[in-house]
Amino acid sequence: MSDTSARVADSTGNWVDTLAPPWARPYLRLSRFDRPIGSWLLLMPCWWSAALASGMAHDVRGLPLTIALFFIGAFVMRGAGCAWNDITDRDLDDKVERTRSRPLPAGQITVKQALVFLVALAVIGLVVLLQFNRFAVMTGIASLVVVAIYPFMKRVTWWPQVFLGLAFSWGALMGFAVTFGRIDVTALVLYAGSIAWVIGYDTIYAHQDAEDDALIGVKSTARLFGAHTHQALILFYGLAVMLIGVALASGDARWPAWLGLIAFAVHLASQIVRLRIDDPELCLRLFKSNKYAGLLLFAGLLVDAVMRSA
Repeated sequence: MSDTSARVADSTGNWVDTLAPPWARPYLRLSRFDRPIGSWLLLMPCWWSAALASGMAHDVRGLPLTIALFFIGAFVMRGAGCAWNDITDRDLDDKVERTRSRPLPAGQITVKQALVFLVALAVIGLVVLLQFNRFAVMTGIASLVVVAIYPFMKRVTWWPQVFLGLAFSWGALMGFAVTFGRIDVTALVLYAGSIAWVIGYDTIYAHQDAEDDALIGVKSTARLFGAHTHQALILFYGLAVMLIGVALASGDARWPAWLGLIAFAVHLASQIVRLRIDDPELCLRLFKSNKYAGLLLFAGLLVDAVMRSA
């Protein structure tokens, strides 16, 4: 077993490195609690759908609790997903400069320990999920199928980002399942728009590893699009804005939600303008900035929901 205090190459100087007890650090790094951006990106579609559904229902009384439960659930289940991803990718991660210092390939914890931790996180996630109605519980459990197969997709398809989108956008369905006990067309269109958004931002993220991925045979949309990434982002980010707009129109959203969508669109456009695919640090910054793009849209939807319930 290697030194558990050793740091992960692409995540240093965070609270885990400085505050967490040494025995806990490998587990916190495994679940990415040292870098929560993925949890925020998983959370955004959950919050969007919860706010939009509450606005459509003209009732925000249950919204604060739903927002809080989604927050806990997103962070816990993203941690479980990362643990699963690292278990399945441990041999690949050992061949990539950015990831070989992660807990499993670095030997800080064993696969058995990682599996036990994954199960513990999943149990917490289930407790959160059981606070909702039966339809929402079943909808949440169904997402595990996509989560389970995602890590294997980069071995067989140039489009693993689509499968990440299917998993990370599932929350767009959950808000409607919780609020109405059903999934309607508005939810499905919001889900599709979120998938397009995920494909865009994860393509930016994947450009960090494009060279290493080519050497070890891992596929991604970053490698597929290559020099045409800007044009691909125009397509997918444009599709995201259009589909989310259709969802807002279908849900009879008012002007605050549309302002949120405009702000979201402007943020995505700025990413495309600024992107340099040969600059890994810039790619990471632009990827992380999608948290704020998502929050801008959520803010508009939240104000809209409060106005419609007044």
